[in-house]
Amino acid sequence: MPSKRPLLATAKLYVIVDAAVCGDRDPVAVATEAAAGGADVIQWRAKAWPAAQRAEMARRLAAALANLPVVFIVNDHLDVALAAQADGVHLGQDDLPLAAARPLMGPDRLIGVSTHSLEQALAAQAGGADYIGVGPVFVTPTKPDYQPVGPELLGVVGGRITIPCFAIGGIDQANLPLVLSCGATRIAVVRAVAGVRDVRQTAHALKAMLA
Repeated sequence: MPSKRPLLATAKLYVIVDAAVCGDRDPVAVATEAAAGGADVIQWRAKAWPAAQRAEMARRLAAALANLPVVFIVNDHLDVALAAQADGVHLGQDDLPLAAARPLMGPDRLIGVSTHSLEQALAAQAGGADYIGVGPVFVTPTKPDYQPVGPELLGVVGGRITIPCFAIGGIDQANLPLVLSCGATRIAVVRAVAGVRDVRQTAHALKAMLA
């Protein structure tokens, strides 16, 4: 499959379609509306779903997004990413190590890594990650066990990292100006898009602010 690395290089808005945040809405509908609003990257995350259900939804999402100019990422589960023919996988610090994931994913699929410090960001870049997430920038209920790193870290990491770097964690339209003023140029959001009634309009507004 052709690599989506060129699309990732220019990506600004990364939307995580979280099963819990979607509630009773179809994740495919949320994802396609986010893409229509300007999301450049769509991640599927379903931590509490049974494995078979999670994988089936990943296949549905991959099919729905296949002909759109977006990067489709599966959270945590490398086997699901491969089975669904996703463009990549996103790994946390406690997931499969990057060095073990790369041979399985191959050179064309993308691997993102969550980082919470400059040291972790540098290690992910040195290890061959295609992009990183940095956060949580603010307090967020989707990561209740993590202390926020604060927006100041974004400028520090941005000055040392050459791969795409997405600020994540509690970011929305209200605090995005602060995030941008600290040096961020790319953001990843969950509730700010996947959790609102008008997904397309909200994604469009965020993308416009990033532009």
